[in-house]
Amino acid sequence: MRVSRFFAALMVASLFPLLANAQPADPPAKRYKAVAEWPKPPRGDKGFAAGPWNYWQVPGVAVARNGNILVLHRGEYPILEYRPNGDFVGPWGDVTFDQGKVMFVPKENRTPAISGYQAVYGPPGCSNCGAHEIRVDRHGNVWVVDAPAHVIYKMNPQGRTVMTLGTKGKAGNTQNSFYMPTDIAFAPNGELVVADGYGNARIMRFTADGKFLGQFGSRGNGPGQFQLPHNLVIDKNGLIYVSDRENRRVEIFDAQGKYLREWKNVGSLSSLAMTRDQQIWAGGVLRSLDGKAIESLPGEGANARAHGAAIAENGDVYLGLLDGTVKKFVRQ
Repeated sequence: MRVSRFFAALMVASLFPLLANAQPADPPAKRYKAVAEWPKPPRGDKGFAAGPWNYWQVPGVAVARNGNILVLHRGEYPILEYRPNGDFVGPWGDVTFDQGKVMFVPKENRTPAISGYQAVYGPPGCSNCGAHEIRVDRHGNVWVVDAPAHVIYKMNPQGRTVMTLGTKGKAGNTQNSFYMPTDIAFAPNGELVVADGYGNARIMRFTADGKFLGQFGSRGNGPGQFQLPHNLVIDKNGLIYVSDRENRRVEIFDAQGKYLREWKNVGSLSSLAMTRDQQIWAGGVLRSLDGKAIESLPGEGANARAHGAAIAENGDVYLGLLDGTVKKFVRQ
C-alpha cells in the first residue's frame, strides 16, 4: 500500500505543475464541515478496522440515483458503492478500464501545436488506469470516461453497459473518435457534451443516442481555445462551462459552442460540479455562474487537488483525489 501511495504521489506531482503559481486568496469556509474519515474503513476477518481503503488514485466520485456514492478508482473493482454514512455496499457496474496511463510530454519536447499529454501502454501502465471520470445523468444512468482507451461508456442504473461513445483502442480526431477524452456533461435538452481534452483540444456535442452534432474549440490560449479542456458542466439554460486547466481559467459557451466569456486566473482546475441551485464547485471553491468566489471547503481551495466531485441531494460534497483518498464535507 505504501509503495502504491508513493507512485500515486509522484503522478499527482507530475500532473499539477502549475499549482504553485500565484493565486487570489480563497474565500473562507462557511457552511461545510469535513468528515474525519469517509468511507468507513474495511474490516478484517476478526471484525476489526483494517483501513484505509487501498484506492491508489480516485479520479472521480458520483451520487447514484438511489443516493449511494460511487467511487471511481484505478485499482481492481474500479467502481465501488458506499452508503452516504460510509458503509460499503460492494463493487458496482460491468466496466473495466484500459491499462494505459496518461502522462506528461516532457516540457522540452512540447510544441504549441501538440498536446502536453501522452498515453503509455503495456507494462508501464497499471490496472484500470484508464479510469478518468464518472458522472450520473438525470435518468440515473452512469457514464464513465476511459481516457487512454478513447471511449466513454454509458451504464444503466443497474450497472450494465448500454452505449459506447468513441472507438475503443483507436485515437482520432473524427466525428466518431476521441483522443484521450476527459469528461462528459448533459444538457437540459438531452444532448451529450464531451471534453476531448488530453490528445485533442475540442468540445463535442452528441444527441442523447450518440449521433454527432458538432464541435468547437482548438488548441491555443485565446478566447474559445484550450490547452487542456479537462472538465465541463452545463447550467439550466444550456450554457457550457469548461475548465481549461493549463490556462488556469473556466470558459463559458452557449449551447452551440459560441464563446461568451471566461473566469480568469481561477486555478488549474481538475474538477467542476454544478449544484442544484446553479452554483459551481470549482476545485474546493464554490462560485456563482459569473465566477464570483462564495466560499471554500475546509482545508481546500482553488488549488485543491480534487480530480472529481459530486454533490448529494442534501448539499454534501464529495471529492476524489489522486492521492488515493475520498473527502466528504457535510453541509451545516
